[in-house]
Amino acid sequence: MTKTLLTEAISSVENPLYELIISDILEQGYSICDTFLEESLVDLLRIELKTLYNQSNLKKAAIGNRVNESIEKSIRGDYIQWIDELKANSVEKRFFQQIHHFKDYLNRTCFMGLLHQEFHYAVYPKGTFYQKHIDTFQNDDRRKLSMVCYLNDNSWKTTNGGELILYPKGKEEITIYPLPGRVVIFESQVLEHEVKEVLNEERLSITGWLKTR
Repeated sequence: MTKTLLTEAISSVENPLYELIISDILEQGYSICDTFLEESLVDLLRIELKTLYNQSNLKKAAIGNRVNESIEKSIRGDYIQWIDELKANSVEKRFFQQIHHFKDYLNRTCFMGLLHQEFHYAVYPKGTFYQKHIDTFQNDDRRKLSMVCYLNDNSWKTTNGGELILYPKGKEEITIYPLPGRVVIFESQVLEHEVKEVLNEERLSITGWLKTR
């Protein structure tokens, strides 16, 4: 088998996990996956985020895109730091490798035309929330899929709050708890969603988008 044929054979292998995610999104507009990231990677990313937060390197999140943004505490209360892929450390590079693998699979099997990705760390301290919204802007519709990767540890309790609520059109709302290692993927331009108030401890995650153009 030539190198070209071998590469084609490898690239055509079906990924059962990704196929399940694709099926979920086609059927209901979202997917909840508890095995997208390896547990060891989740642990390392949690350490990275908590280190940044404890060193006060995260900034108050704004609403709007980077061209037109403002801080509105009555709408959202999280603290974030964008992850520059070009400057990513070894742990963050592992994360982006997984994202690229997923994105390439979507492009190959679903012809989605995803070209870019952007992700940031996020911490919701006790008492913070994010009101109902949608993840696209009037002047920028490049976001196609939203991803939330929860980095809380195994001590996290569902009574701590911080649930992600999805609002599928014409259906009952979906409540998703930020359990350790859970990844939620949904259509950025379709699903309204909100983050309920955190009642105890700190809600940790990486949030981002797969984008066209």
